[in-house]
Amino acid sequence: MSNAKIDRQFSVAPMLDWTDRHCRYFLRLLSRNALLYTEMVTTGAIIHGKGDFLGYNQEEHPVALQLGGSQPDEMAECALRAEALGYDEVNINVGCPSDRVQNGRFGACLMAEPQTVAQCVKSMQEKVSIPVTVKCRIGIDEMDDYQGLQDFIQVVADAGCDTFIVHARKAWLKGLSPKENREVPPLNYPRVYQLKQAYPDLNISINGGVKTLDEVAEHLQHVDGVMLGREVYANPYVMAQVDERFYGDDTPVMPREDIVRAMIPYIDNYVESGGKAWHIIRHMLGIFQGQPGGKVFRRYLSQNAIKAGTNARVLELALEEMAQTRAKVEAFEQSRQVG
Repeated sequence: MSNAKIDRQFSVAPMLDWTDRHCRYFLRLLSRNALLYTEMVTTGAIIHGKGDFLGYNQEEHPVALQLGGSQPDEMAECALRAEALGYDEVNINVGCPSDRVQNGRFGACLMAEPQTVAQCVKSMQEKVSIPVTVKCRIGIDEMDDYQGLQDFIQVVADAGCDTFIVHARKAWLKGLSPKENREVPPLNYPRVYQLKQAYPDLNISINGGVKTLDEVAEHLQHVDGVMLGREVYANPYVMAQVDERFYGDDTPVMPREDIVRAMIPYIDNYVESGGKAWHIIRHMLGIFQGQPGGKVFRRYLSQNAIKAGTNARVLELALEEMAQTRAKVEAFEQSRQVG
Protein backbone atom coordinates (compact mmCIF):
# COMPACT_ATOMS: atom_id res chain seq x y z
CA MET A 1 0.00 0.00 0.00
CA SER A 2 1.45 3.35 -1.01
CA ASN A 3 1.90 6.39 1.20
CA ALA A 4 2.14 8.69 -1.82
CA LYS A 5 -1.40 10.05 -1.62
CA ILE A 6 -1.13 11.46 1.89
CA ASP A 7 1.67 13.59 3.33
CA ARG A 8 1.73 12.52 6.97
CA GLN A 9 4.24 14.99 8.37
CA PHE A 10 1.61 16.53 10.66
CA SER A 11 -1.62 14.95 11.86
CA VAL A 12 -4.21 15.52 14.58
CA ALA A 13 -4.87 12.54 16.83
CA PRO A 14 -8.20 10.72 17.07
CA MET A 15 -9.68 11.84 20.40
CA LEU A 16 -12.89 10.29 21.70
CA ASP A 17 -15.66 12.87 22.28
CA TRP A 18 -13.43 15.59 20.83
CA THR A 19 -12.47 15.13 17.17
CA ASP A 20 -15.97 14.88 15.77
CA ARG A 21 -16.96 16.32 12.38
CA HIS A 22 -17.50 19.82 13.81
CA CYS A 23 -14.08 19.88 15.43
CA ARG A 24 -12.44 18.69 12.22
CA TYR A 25 -14.26 21.33 10.11
CA PHE A 26 -12.98 23.98 12.52
CA LEU A 27 -9.40 22.68 12.49
CA ARG A 28 -9.38 22.59 8.70
CA LEU A 29 -9.68 26.38 8.74
CA LEU A 30 -6.25 26.43 10.40
CA SER A 31 -4.43 23.99 8.12
CA ARG A 32 -5.20 22.89 4.57
CA ASN A 33 -2.71 20.01 4.71
CA ALA A 34 -2.71 18.39 8.16
CA LEU A 35 -4.16 14.88 8.22
CA LEU A 36 -7.24 14.76 10.46
CA TYR A 37 -8.55 11.65 12.22
CA THR A 38 -12.07 10.85 13.37
CA GLU A 39 -12.87 9.75 16.86
CA MET A 40 -12.56 6.01 17.18
CA VAL A 41 -15.70 4.34 15.80
CA THR A 42 -16.37 0.69 16.57
CA THR A 43 -17.32 -1.86 13.96
CA GLY A 44 -20.41 -2.66 15.99
CA ALA A 45 -21.61 0.94 15.85
CA ILE A 46 -21.08 1.12 12.08
CA ILE A 47 -22.65 -2.24 11.24
CA HIS A 48 -25.45 -2.37 13.81
CA GLY A 49 -25.88 1.20 15.08
CA LYS A 50 -28.61 3.56 13.94
CA GLY A 51 -26.57 6.78 14.04
CA ASP A 52 -24.60 8.43 11.26
CA PHE A 53 -21.24 7.28 12.58
CA LEU A 54 -19.36 7.85 9.32
CA GLY A 55 -20.69 11.29 8.42
CA TYR A 56 -18.19 14.04 7.68
CA ASN A 57 -17.84 17.31 5.77
CA GLN A 58 -16.15 17.29 2.38
CA GLU A 59 -13.99 20.20 3.56
CA GLU A 60 -12.22 17.86 6.01
CA HIS A 61 -9.98 16.09 3.46
CA PRO A 62 -7.50 14.60 3.99
CA VAL A 63 -9.43 12.73 6.68
CA ALA A 64 -8.94 9.25 8.12
CA LEU A 65 -11.42 7.00 9.89
CA GLN A 66 -10.14 5.38 13.06
CA LEU A 67 -11.74 1.99 13.52
CA GLY A 68 -12.05 -0.11 16.67
CA GLY A 69 -12.53 -3.84 16.26
CA SER A 70 -10.81 -7.20 15.97
CA GLN A 71 -12.97 -9.35 13.68
CA PRO A 72 -11.33 -9.33 10.23
CA ASP A 73 -14.58 -9.66 8.28
CA GLU A 74 -16.24 -6.82 10.21
CA MET A 75 -13.16 -4.63 9.89
CA ALA A 76 -13.13 -5.25 6.14
CA GLU A 77 -16.83 -4.42 5.83
CA CYS A 78 -16.34 -1.12 7.67
CA ALA A 79 -13.26 -0.25 5.62
CA LEU A 80 -15.28 -0.82 2.47
CA ARG A 81 -18.01 1.52 3.70
CA ALA A 82 -15.40 4.15 4.59
CA GLU A 83 -13.81 3.98 1.17
CA ALA A 84 -17.22 4.25 -0.52
CA LEU A 85 -17.88 7.43 1.43
CA GLY A 86 -14.56 8.92 0.35
CA TYR A 87 -12.37 8.59 3.45
CA ASP A 88 -8.68 8.89 2.61
CA GLU A 89 -7.47 6.23 5.09
CA VAL A 90 -8.69 3.69 7.60
CA ASN A 91 -6.69 3.39 10.82
CA ILE A 92 -6.87 0.46 13.25
CA ASN A 93 -6.93 1.40 16.93
CA VAL A 94 -4.33 -0.66 18.80
CA GLY A 95 -3.65 2.01 21.42
CA CYS A 96 -6.74 2.79 23.51
CA PRO A 97 -6.41 1.27 27.01
CA SER A 98 -9.92 1.75 28.44
CA ASP A 99 -11.75 -1.15 30.11
CA ARG A 100 -14.69 -0.78 27.72
CA VAL A 101 -12.39 -1.13 24.73
CA GLN A 102 -10.61 -4.14 26.25
CA ASN A 103 -13.92 -5.85 26.92
CA GLY A 104 -14.66 -5.45 23.22
CA ARG A 105 -11.24 -6.96 22.45
CA PHE A 106 -9.75 -4.06 20.59
CA GLY A 107 -7.48 -1.15 21.36
CA ALA A 108 -4.16 -1.54 23.18
CA CYS A 109 -4.86 -5.11 24.30
CA LEU A 110 -4.39 -6.17 20.66
CA MET A 111 -0.67 -5.47 20.97
CA ALA A 112 -0.58 -8.90 22.60
CA GLU A 113 -2.33 -10.33 19.51
CA PRO A 114 -0.26 -9.22 16.50
CA GLN A 115 -1.65 -12.06 14.38
CA THR A 116 -5.18 -10.78 14.95
CA VAL A 117 -4.15 -7.30 13.84
CA ALA A 118 -2.33 -8.80 10.85
CA GLN A 119 -5.47 -10.71 9.82
CA CYS A 120 -7.51 -7.51 10.06
CA VAL A 121 -5.00 -5.63 7.90
CA LYS A 122 -4.98 -8.38 5.29
CA SER A 123 -8.78 -8.65 5.14
CA MET A 124 -9.19 -4.88 4.90
CA GLN A 125 -6.57 -4.46 2.20
CA GLU A 126 -8.24 -7.16 0.14
CA LYS A 127 -11.40 -5.02 0.10
CA VAL A 128 -10.09 -1.46 -0.28
CA SER A 129 -7.45 0.52 -2.13
CA ILE A 130 -7.09 3.33 0.41
CA PRO A 131 -4.30 3.00 3.02
CA VAL A 132 -4.91 0.75 6.03
CA THR A 133 -2.75 1.97 8.93
CA VAL A 134 -2.20 1.08 12.58
CA LYS A 135 -1.96 3.30 15.67
CA CYS A 136 -0.34 1.50 18.59
CA ARG A 137 1.65 1.97 21.81
CA ILE A 138 5.31 1.10 22.42
CA GLY A 139 4.15 -1.68 24.73
CA ILE A 140 1.58 -2.87 27.26
CA ASP A 141 1.91 -4.05 30.86
CA GLU A 142 5.02 -6.23 31.20
CA MET A 143 5.52 -6.26 27.42
CA ASP A 144 7.77 -3.27 27.71
CA ASP A 145 10.93 -3.70 25.70
CA TYR A 146 11.98 -2.81 22.19
CA GLN A 147 11.94 -6.43 21.08
CA GLY A 148 8.25 -6.78 21.93
CA LEU A 149 7.43 -3.68 19.90
CA GLN A 150 9.55 -4.84 16.99
CA ASP A 151 7.92 -8.28 17.01
CA PHE A 152 4.47 -6.67 16.82
CA ILE A 153 5.47 -4.32 14.00
CA GLN A 154 7.13 -7.12 12.05
CA VAL A 155 4.08 -9.39 12.08
CA VAL A 156 1.70 -6.58 11.07
CA ALA A 157 4.07 -5.21 8.42
CA ASP A 158 4.42 -8.69 6.93
CA ALA A 159 0.64 -8.68 6.46
CA GLY A 160 0.93 -5.57 4.29
CA CYS A 161 0.69 -2.57 6.63
CA ASP A 162 3.37 -0.01 5.86
CA THR A 163 2.23 2.90 8.06
CA PHE A 164 2.31 3.00 11.86
CA ILE A 165 1.54 5.83 14.28
CA VAL A 166 3.25 5.00 17.57
CA HIS A 167 2.24 6.59 20.87
CA ALA A 168 5.60 6.72 22.65
CA ARG A 169 4.20 5.48 25.98
CA LYS A 170 3.28 1.98 27.00
CA ALA A 171 -0.22 1.34 28.33
CA TRP A 172 -1.11 -0.27 31.62
CA LEU A 173 -4.28 -2.23 30.92
CA LYS A 174 -5.12 -2.58 34.61
CA GLY A 175 -4.72 0.02 37.33
CA LEU A 176 -4.62 3.21 35.25
CA SER A 177 -7.48 5.16 33.71
CA PRO A 178 -7.31 6.21 30.04
CA LYS A 179 -6.42 9.73 31.21
CA GLU A 180 -3.62 8.40 33.43
CA ASN A 181 -2.38 6.24 30.56
CA ARG A 182 -1.85 9.45 28.57
CA GLU A 183 0.26 10.95 31.35
CA VAL A 184 1.74 8.46 33.83
CA PRO A 185 3.79 6.00 31.73
CA PRO A 186 6.99 7.80 30.74
CA LEU A 187 7.56 8.90 27.18
CA ASN A 188 10.19 6.97 25.27
CA TYR A 189 10.82 8.75 22.00
CA PRO A 190 14.15 6.98 21.32
CA ARG A 191 12.32 3.65 21.07
CA VAL A 192 10.20 5.01 18.21
CA TYR A 193 13.30 6.47 16.56
CA GLN A 194 14.96 3.06 16.84
CA LEU A 195 11.94 1.50 15.15
CA LYS A 196 12.28 3.86 12.20
CA GLN A 197 15.98 3.07 11.91
CA ALA A 198 15.19 -0.66 11.86
CA TYR A 199 12.41 -0.24 9.28
CA PRO A 200 13.43 2.61 6.96
CA ASP A 201 10.85 1.55 4.36
CA LEU A 202 7.93 1.86 6.79
CA ASN A 203 6.20 5.17 7.37
CA ILE A 204 6.51 5.82 11.11
CA SER A 205 4.78 8.70 12.92
CA ILE A 206 5.28 9.56 16.57
CA ASN A 207 2.60 10.62 19.06
CA GLY A 208 2.57 11.63 22.71
CA GLY A 209 3.43 14.76 24.68
CA VAL A 210 4.25 17.00 21.71
CA LYS A 211 3.25 20.64 22.31
CA THR A 212 5.10 22.94 19.88
CA LEU A 213 5.98 23.07 16.20
CA ASP A 214 9.65 23.27 17.17
CA GLU A 215 9.23 19.87 18.82
CA VAL A 216 7.49 18.61 15.68
CA ALA A 217 10.45 19.75 13.59
CA GLU A 218 12.88 17.97 15.93
CA HIS A 219 10.94 14.70 15.75
CA LEU A 220 10.83 14.94 11.96
CA GLN A 221 14.61 14.58 12.00
CA HIS A 222 14.03 11.00 13.17
CA VAL A 223 10.59 9.87 11.93
CA ASP A 224 8.23 10.51 9.02
CA GLY A 225 5.40 12.23 10.83
CA VAL A 226 4.22 13.72 14.11
CA MET A 227 0.73 13.50 15.59
CA LEU A 228 -0.55 16.07 18.09
CA GLY A 229 -3.63 15.55 20.22
CA ARG A 230 -4.53 17.42 23.38
CA GLU A 231 -2.35 20.43 22.61
CA VAL A 232 -4.20 21.06 19.35
CA TYR A 233 -7.53 20.82 21.14
CA ALA A 234 -6.51 23.15 23.97
CA ASN A 235 -4.61 25.57 21.73
CA PRO A 236 -5.86 25.10 18.14
CA TYR A 237 -4.00 28.10 16.73
CA VAL A 238 -0.79 26.10 17.17
CA MET A 239 -1.76 24.74 13.73
CA ALA A 240 -1.63 28.16 12.06
CA GLN A 241 1.96 27.76 10.86
CA VAL A 242 1.81 24.05 10.00
CA ASP A 243 1.19 24.50 6.28
CA GLU A 244 3.99 26.98 5.69
CA ARG A 245 6.50 25.24 7.94
CA PHE A 246 6.02 21.61 6.95
CA TYR A 247 4.22 21.66 3.60
CA GLY A 248 5.70 24.68 1.84
CA ASP A 249 2.20 26.16 1.55
CA ASP A 250 2.37 29.91 2.19
CA THR A 251 -1.37 30.51 1.88
CA PRO A 252 -2.10 33.17 4.53
CA VAL A 253 -3.81 31.87 7.64
CA MET A 254 -6.76 33.91 8.90
CA PRO A 255 -6.39 35.83 12.18
CA ARG A 256 -8.14 34.25 15.13
CA GLU A 257 -11.12 36.63 14.99
CA ASP A 258 -11.69 35.87 11.31
CA ILE A 259 -11.57 32.12 11.96
CA VAL A 260 -14.25 32.53 14.61
CA ARG A 261 -16.43 34.49 12.18
CA ALA A 262 -15.80 31.98 9.40
CA MET A 263 -17.56 29.38 11.56
CA ILE A 264 -20.78 31.41 11.77
CA PRO A 265 -22.40 30.15 8.51
CA TYR A 266 -21.54 26.57 9.42
CA ILE A 267 -23.12 26.99 12.86
CA ASP A 268 -26.19 28.72 11.40
CA ASN A 269 -26.76 25.84 8.98
CA TYR A 270 -26.38 23.28 11.76
CA VAL A 271 -28.78 25.11 14.08
CA GLU A 272 -31.33 25.50 11.28
CA SER A 273 -31.19 21.73 10.74
CA GLY A 274 -32.07 21.15 14.40
CA GLY A 275 -28.62 20.98 15.99
CA LYS A 276 -27.36 22.85 19.04
CA ALA A 277 -24.74 25.58 18.59
CA TRP A 278 -22.82 24.29 21.62
CA HIS A 279 -22.04 21.03 19.79
CA ILE A 280 -19.74 23.11 17.57
CA ILE A 281 -18.73 26.03 19.77
CA ARG A 282 -17.32 23.77 22.49
CA HIS A 283 -14.46 22.93 20.13
CA MET A 284 -13.58 26.61 19.63
CA LEU A 285 -12.99 27.66 23.24
CA GLY A 286 -9.19 27.54 22.99
CA ILE A 287 -8.75 29.66 19.85
CA PHE A 288 -7.49 32.63 21.93
CA GLN A 289 -5.39 30.49 24.28
CA GLY A 290 -2.55 32.61 25.67
CA GLN A 291 -3.91 35.81 24.13
CA PRO A 292 -5.12 38.95 25.96
CA GLY A 293 -8.81 38.47 26.71
CA GLY A 294 -8.68 34.77 25.86
CA LYS A 295 -10.07 33.73 29.23
CA VAL A 296 -12.92 36.21 28.86
CA PHE A 297 -13.81 34.76 25.45
CA ARG A 298 -13.75 31.23 26.80
CA ARG A 299 -15.74 32.07 29.92
CA TYR A 300 -18.40 33.99 28.01
CA LEU A 301 -19.02 31.10 25.65
CA SER A 302 -18.92 28.49 28.43
CA GLN A 303 -21.64 30.39 30.27
CA ASN A 304 -23.82 31.46 27.34
CA ALA A 305 -23.37 29.12 24.37
CA ILE A 306 -24.86 26.20 26.30
CA LYS A 307 -28.22 27.95 26.71
CA ALA A 308 -31.24 26.69 24.83
CA GLY A 309 -31.95 28.54 21.61
CA THR A 310 -28.39 29.85 21.23
CA ASN A 311 -27.24 30.63 17.71
CA ALA A 312 -23.99 31.83 16.14
CA ARG A 313 -24.64 35.40 17.33
CA VAL A 314 -23.11 34.34 20.66
CA LEU A 315 -19.70 34.27 18.97
CA GLU A 316 -19.97 37.95 18.00
CA LEU A 317 -21.00 38.78 21.54
CA ALA A 318 -18.01 36.87 22.92
CA LEU A 319 -15.67 38.74 20.57
CA GLU A 320 -17.19 42.05 21.69
CA GLU A 321 -16.76 41.08 25.34
CA MET A 322 -13.12 40.20 24.72
CA ALA A 323 -12.47 43.44 22.80
CA GLN A 324 -13.93 45.51 25.65
CA THR A 325 -11.73 43.72 28.15
CA ARG A 326 -8.65 44.32 26.00
CA ALA A 327 -9.53 48.01 25.69
CA LYS A 328 -9.88 48.36 29.47
CA VAL A 329 -6.53 46.66 30.05
CA GLU A 330 -4.80 48.85 27.47
CA ALA A 331 -6.33 52.00 28.99
CA PHE A 332 -5.19 50.94 32.43
CA GLU A 333 -1.66 50.27 31.21
CA GLN A 334 -1.51 53.65 29.48
CA SER A 335 -2.70 55.41 32.62
CA ARG A 336 0.03 53.69 34.62
CA GLN A 337 2.68 54.80 32.15
CA VAL A 338 1.43 58.38 32.22
CA GLY A 339 1.33 58.32 35.99
